[in-house]
Amino acid sequence: MPNARIAYLRVSTQAQGRSGLGLEAQREAVRSHLAAAGWRLAGEFVEVESGRKADRPQLAEALAACRLTGAVLVVAKLDRLARDAQFLLSVLGGAGEGGVVFCDLPTVPAGPVGRFLVTQMAAVAELEAGLIAQRTRAALAAAKARGAKLGGWRGGPKVDTAAGTKARQEQADAFAATLAGIVAPLRAGGASLRQIGATLTERGIKTARGGAWSADAVAAVLARLPA
Repeated sequence: MPNARIAYLRVSTQAQGRSGLGLEAQREAVRSHLAAAGWRLAGEFVEVESGRKADRPQLAEALAACRLTGAVLVVAKLDRLARDAQFLLSVLGGAGEGGVVFCDLPTVPAGPVGRFLVTQMAAVAELEAGLIAQRTRAALAAAKARGAKLGGWRGGPKVDTAAGTKARQEQADAFAATLAGIVAPLRAGGASLRQIGATLTERGIKTARGGAWSADAVAAVLARLPA
């Protein structure tokens, strides 16, 4: 089945699965990708499970079908599969000879080079998430040690908003630091803000809020880096 592709779609909640929220966008991305390349869809597996969980029965069945038929596993977006580099490696290794392609990374080549690039993207995403969580926990712990009350206001004394602002600023600084090795050389080489944003998108990297890169979002990251 040289032109066959098997799609894997994932949403996080039962409500999303019932409503089709998220699924239809993924399905359309797969359909467009296959149509452009002249490939045919041989099967589709839909998972309703958190991306943090490695136990995914539908993914296991999709991988088994790929190994059995030689089909390629198609995923709409890298983050629909995994943000954990170790888990991603296990999926890439379990897909068989056909491998895995991502509709949001059309320029990533097949084979060992593509596997290396995708793994690096997942590692960056995992690092970003870990650093942001680490800095957030440290900032909240420091605020609590100073006696600040954390959480929403419930009619008692007001929460220390300065502590929350500082925590958000530290999160933004940590996020910018993880991208310094990518954006700083591009900017020094004369790339525009939009070009840098396009490069980050091609590498599967999202903004700190999980959105798309705009010129303003890139400028905000650069502003937090040392001159």
